[in-house]
Amino acid sequence: MWRSFATVIAAYASLAATQTITPRTGWTLTVDSFQSGTGNEGPNILDGNTATFWHTQWMPTAAPFPHVVVIDMKKIINVNGFTYLPRQDASSNGNIGQHTIQLSSDGTTFTTVAFGTYLDDRSLKTTPFTTTPARYVRLTVTSEAGNRGPWTSAAEINILSAATYTKPATSGGIWGPTIDFPIVPAAAAVLEGSGKVLMWSSYKPLDFSGGGGSGTTVTAFLDAASRTVSQRTVTNTQHDMFCPGISLDANGRPFVTGGNDAPKLSVFDGNNWVAGPNMKVARGYQSSATLSNGNIFTIGGSWSGGEGNKNGEVWNAATNTWSLLPGCPVAPMLTADARGVYRADNHGWLFGWKSGSVFQAGPSKAMNWYTATGTGAQKPAGLRGSDPDAMNGFAAMYDAVAGKILTVGGAPNYQDVDATGNARVISINTPGTAASVASVASMAYRRAFHNSVVLPDGKVLVIGGAAFPVPFSDNTAVLALEIFNPATSSFTSGNPMAVPRTYHSWALLLPDATVIAGGGGLCGACATNHPNAQIYTPAYLFNADGSKATRPVINSVSATSLAPGATFTVTTNSACEYGSEEGSAHGIGDEWELVYVEGAGGWGGGDSGVVDAFRD
Repeated sequence: MWRSFATVIAAYASLAATQTITPRTGWTLTVDSFQSGTGNEGPNILDGNTATFWHTQWMPTAAPFPHVVVIDMKKIINVNGFTYLPRQDASSNGNIGQHTIQLSSDGTTFTTVAFGTYLDDRSLKTTPFTTTPARYVRLTVTSEAGNRGPWTSAAEINILSAATYTKPATSGGIWGPTIDFPIVPAAAAVLEGSGKVLMWSSYKPLDFSGGGGSGTTVTAFLDAASRTVSQRTVTNTQHDMFCPGISLDANGRPFVTGGNDAPKLSVFDGNNWVAGPNMKVARGYQSSATLSNGNIFTIGGSWSGGEGNKNGEVWNAATNTWSLLPGCPVAPMLTADARGVYRADNHGWLFGWKSGSVFQAGPSKAMNWYTATGTGAQKPAGLRGSDPDAMNGFAAMYDAVAGKILTVGGAPNYQDVDATGNARVISINTPGTAASVASVASMAYRRAFHNSVVLPDGKVLVIGGAAFPVPFSDNTAVLALEIFNPATSSFTSGNPMAVPRTYHSWALLLPDATVIAGGGGLCGACATNHPNAQIYTPAYLFNADGSKATRPVINSVSATSLAPGATFTVTTNSACEYGSEEGSAHGIGDEWELVYVEGAGGWGGGDSGVVDAFRD
């Protein structure tokens, strides 16, 4: 049963209240270098004066990277955050770029709690992370944010702390270091092959407003293996990709449509963004789905490009052209939102299915089938049980062979109304026929603006959201995660994350079976911008005693590409089970599917398993 609205508020408020600035009385620090005779010594970091600052040596020769600051707080403190104020004078020299934040109880053994790259400006940088007891804080800087030289500077550093600490059990999964970005990432996708995470905001790194027609998107890349973050501004596609539709095409490329520049299409080819043909209908906050034939269907999107009549169209992979589908009207999938069609056609829950069909599971209580061939067609698929409209809820196909879809949460209107904790399992089979809907146990928390990720074991992870959805507000944010088990049709709770993930947040499965959750905000000078992410390691990657489980190693694969229905052979060094996923996310999620490749489902260590690729 979901928890009361007041309980959710209290749960969030009590956690948020524990993240306080720690008094720095008696603290000492060491720095790797400073410029003597200029008043830019290391202790300026702790003097409480924003007009003074520390600067590394720049003459007669500049001290090289890395630059290191070690703060001794003189006692063990429950540390859960770090703030950095860049120098506040007329110069930006030394603004911190790539960095690592580590904690230690003894000054010898340090644990990384955050890494990433800060934005090159004068604003206060806040890095929240999972509470860790420590006496020493070490900041290591390996680049200058503006690439002006090998310098580092800082006006003030403060440490945030909690009153209490409870060690998280690995049975609830573990949240790893916070990853700082030079943007608020409102959208993201995992890149095929490299496993890097591509993220983007809008035409500005921290704000979306006023971006329509800018033709610019600020992006960032995360290489989790090397713990590096890089930034790139994209102008060649003339596309502000804030609030778009997102799919992965048949080749695994992020396929991004509409948004602030509503008619546009941009595709990331692995190295660069490439402009595609404009859509027939300008859209923003529409949904899209990759079809079994490789084409991509889109519908809805009255947030930008005009309101209403955002009927379906399809992109043809063979001809790289868009075609209107007059037989795919948007009207049957509209919600009864209080703000009318401006919100009523946003964020459809679409799933590509057999024979080029698309199943729409929500957020309207009415479900529908769409056919994206010829001139298109639409057929009703029934109601989603007793569930009301569930705007800003989430749907995830956790078994694409059996056609099983989990829907969770959402609210009757886009905002300013209580969310629900409802959960339903939808079963689909033959396109055009009525879907079967089963009510299952509700989530422990009511949620909207949340995200869901299908895990490799077939369970569904539910992250973030708010009990009372209001854009750009974290007032009722839910930090606790929940995991749905299809075998028991019930939810269990896991360890909470350190950062609220609500409006404009996302979550994605990484190639190593961990989950990255990030973003939220993108509202300029607001207090709810979250230019960061955390990686969650699920319990299945730990042994019962809390140690890291040994991962199987793939020794060989007989083929790297194959047609649907073909077979391939995989050899591993230990027993394993298998599945695969595809997805992309932007707070709501256009498409989440777990595709179990067909076959025995596993094999013993050192043996070869013959696997059948999913046929349609």
